[in-house]
Amino acid sequence: MKSRPLVWIISNQHWPRVYLRAELIERGFDAVGYEEISTALRWLRYPRTPKPQIIVLELRGQSLTPKELERLKQLGIPVIALGGVLELNAPLIKEFEWAAVLKRPFRIGDVVDVIEQLIEKIED
Repeated sequence: MKSRPLVWIISNQHWPRVYLRAELIERGFDAVGYEEISTALRWLRYPRTPKPQIIVLELRGQSLTPKELERLKQLGIPVIALGGVLELNAPLIKEFEWAAVLKRPFRIGDVVDVIEQLIEKIED
């Protein structure tokens, strides 16, 4: 039996995180939610923590540091950025190489569609 792709959702917005997780589960993914990027990265220090195939990062409300973005880059895991004009125009955010960027407004289904496309590329 093929394992379900693991997606991490990092967002301090409770209900959007819950809705995205529910939609991912409905479409056959395994999804784990975190409020802050620092918490998610801390979990990766434990060898028994499964690495996600994709990370979805809601930029709104995150206090990202260059060190955290460098850690994400080193992981080699595709990261999807979700944000509005203010978040996406921040210099630190513009410098990072995102697998995909979704600018508000977007639907939960749009995010999952992008995740499915990236998973297909990874599995090919």
